Amino acid sequence: MDKISAKTVGFDKQQTAKISSFLNSLDKCPQITDEYCIFPGFTDVHVHFREPGFSYKETIFTGSRAAAAGGYTTVFTMPNLNPVPDSKENILLQKKIIDKDACINVYPYGSITKGQMGEELADFEEMLPYTIAFSDDGRGVQNDEMMLCAMEKAKKFDKIIVAHCEVNSLLNGGYIHKGEYAKAHNHKGICSESEYLQIARDIELAKKTGCKYHVCHISCKESVDIIRKAKKDGVDITCETAPHYLVMDDSFLKEDGKFKMNPPLRSKKDREALVEGIIDGTIDMIATDHAPHSKEEKSKGLEKSAFGIVGLETAFPVLYTYLVKENIITLENVIKLLSENPKKRFNILDNGFSVWNLNKEFIVNPENFKTMGRATPFENMKLNAQCILTVSNDKIVYSID
Repeated sequence: MDKISAKTVGFDKQQTAKISSFLNSLDKCPQITDEYCIFPGFTDVHVHFREPGFSYKETIFTGSRAAAAGGYTTVFTMPNLNPVPDSKENILLQKKIIDKDACINVYPYGSITKGQMGEELADFEEMLPYTIAFSDDGRGVQNDEMMLCAMEKAKKFDKIIVAHCEVNSLLNGGYIHKGEYAKAHNHKGICSESEYLQIARDIELAKKTGCKYHVCHISCKESVDIIRKAKKDGVDITCETAPHYLVMDDSFLKEDGKFKMNPPLRSKKDREALVEGIIDGTIDMIATDHAPHSKEEKSKGLEKSAFGIVGLETAFPVLYTYLVKENIITLENVIKLLSENPKKRFNILDNGFSVWNLNKEFIVNPENFKTMGRATPFENMKLNAQCILTVSNDKIVYSID
């Protein structure tokens, strides 16, 4: 008897036949019936796996297994590590760990500048065979001339510049959105200008150089507007946002470090603009910005906790529960945002897939996560959609217990 009678989304007939053949060849495989859906493996272009340098927060081993549990078969790791992957020697150190410990496809970013300090370009050319693209994520490149040089180099080598956009001089010690909650609770706010003004600068530089440009984790309505216009003007630009920005705003905030991330949860109008951006195609993909920290680092409230939350194991259930089930966007569109679009933009092949029970309801309990991180604003929320099985490179990398 065939093990597969599930609905497939995002595959052609030939791909569906290959999946069916693979599943039927397995000795140990859960019965996959018509109550399940099969999706192409998700691709997350923005994760922090913390190794080398900060393995008390996360490792390649734990991070990749958390990704697999969330239906991801490819992820791109950010360079805020120790040592920073700013040279062939340093990126190969990370690559060695990936080759040994990752259960899915893990592609590292090379840093834009040496040590991510923004003062001197990293050696792009020697890192080319080992990096998916270049980013200083965690820090915006403050110097205009430095970013111009980076884009010229990236254009020369046909690589993408992936930018964390943040004007340091506008931060003023802020740690949540400069909005109603910050005012009411006497918190220092981060203004939206700190994000969108640097995006606007980079768009002008991308126009000048013809560089492929990608914007990380956009969070405000002005960013959506600026990027929408840039696309109409023919700029080679893509962008991402994250699930928490699409379903939460600063009215959800509590005095708890699990609600602290950078950029912060912004206003309801910002959230609505982001949703409109994914509906009209301005926003190309959804990434998690999975950023685990230790329990101690996240237990110091909004002001003093580290920036960052985990997201790989809740991303699809959050999007399905709050966007698809509410008829805001279609399931097919979610799959494009999580799988098809990032693969196309970054020119990668991945034949992995995941199997989901969309009817399964569960309460988010971080103690059950595969990731070492526990900080999620979705803790104790009721979600739909449970990952049953994930296959990467013809191997089962996750199966429900």
